[in-house]
Amino acid sequence: MQVPAPLEYERATSVDHAIGLLERLGGSARLIAGGHSLLPMMKLRLATPEYLIDINDLHAELGYIRVEPGQVRIGAMTRHRELLESAELATTFPIFGDAERVIADPVVRNRGTLGGSLCQADPSEDLSAVCTTLGASCVIRNREGERVVSMEEFYRGPYETAVEDAEMLVEIRVPIRPNGSSAYEKVERRAGDWAIVSAGAAVWLDDGVISDARVGLAAVGPNTTGMPAVSDALRGSEPSEAVYEQAGELAAQHCDPVTDMRGSALYKRHLAKELTRRALRRSVARLREGV
Repeated sequence: MQVPAPLEYERATSVDHAIGLLERLGGSARLIAGGHSLLPMMKLRLATPEYLIDINDLHAELGYIRVEPGQVRIGAMTRHRELLESAELATTFPIFGDAERVIADPVVRNRGTLGGSLCQADPSEDLSAVCTTLGASCVIRNREGERVVSMEEFYRGPYETAVEDAEMLVEIRVPIRPNGSSAYEKVERRAGDWAIVSAGAAVWLDDGVISDARVGLAAVGPNTTGMPAVSDALRGSEPSEAVYEQAGELAAQHCDPVTDMRGSALYKRHLAKELTRRALRRSVARLREGV
């Protein structure tokens, strides 16, 4: 039977309390909310914190979805179920609903949080791909105040983020732009599993022409991967199957998958191409349907 190493446990009562504990305990402490990523790693002794700081009581402070002019602000303790059930997100960023429907199962979605998903920094993580696709920013707080970093700055490598020992991810900010929609596609070995490959797409149209587009891939590199080459190629084009094909080819060329138990690198490049095409096609269809 696999069990975590011995540790001390404390329950934080506020964000400031949690940051104070992190500052006092240093790198020997880890935050836990849903625990669906951290606890399995602890059981395998891949993570061996000396202190565990439970932040579930912070949901009242950090569990929110606020739609404002020009942006959506989402608290780091917002749970997967809340993201899935949000009418505001469904209207503004349907990609969240697409992704949440293929994340694990209801038990995980009832407890797991957006902040926990991002801070795990797993290269196959769905919401990391979503936030990369949407050009989101992460708000990191410490005792001195807050700093805002892009998704590209947030991820430093597999399972490594810009959040330092005495800091905490508190909010995700997603810019709202008019005339846009989004979609998410995923291939997995079984329902709720980590992605073999997944792709998110966001498209903005101006008089029927693509004014901008973004694609984010998961499970094809050391981190979730943005595709600036795809964005550059799509701007100024009219949506068509030929355009989606070109975008898919570029996505396959610019990702860096490895062969592992989930599939060969060649197969993953094929999926990157096909899922990019599907996500772009569905994003444009939603725009034309007013979704």
